[in-house]
Amino acid sequence: MKHYLLSVMQPVGEPPAPEVLEGIMHDLDVFHAELKEAGAWVFAGGLHGPETATVVRADKGDVLITDGPYTESKEYLGGICLIKAPDLDAALEWGRRATLATTLPIEVRPFMGETED
Repeated sequence: MKHYLLSVMQPVGEPPAPEVLEGIMHDLDVFHAELKEAGAWVFAGGLHGPETATVVRADKGDVLITDGPYTESKEYLGGICLIKAPDLDAALEWGRRATLATTLPIEVRPFMGETED
């Protein structure tokens, strides 16, 4: 089985209203339960906004640490889900389910190399 990263692309701006977010979180819990039942679950988690980021960068043998996001964008990485799937088609099906649960764009990307259980 290969591992795939499902990246949740969060738009910059105000979060959904609490009653909308409650429904999304319920759908996300159902999605995670389906992943676990299918044996595809590895890990998932949401991320704080990019304003909480700290960038650590090598610079001529030294390390620079700066607050804030590395780049400015209209969307940012809002969460990740690491899954196991036999092939890209299966991973894309999980991505389809994830976008329906979150109502947000999902980027599906394979890790380099084959992994075994």
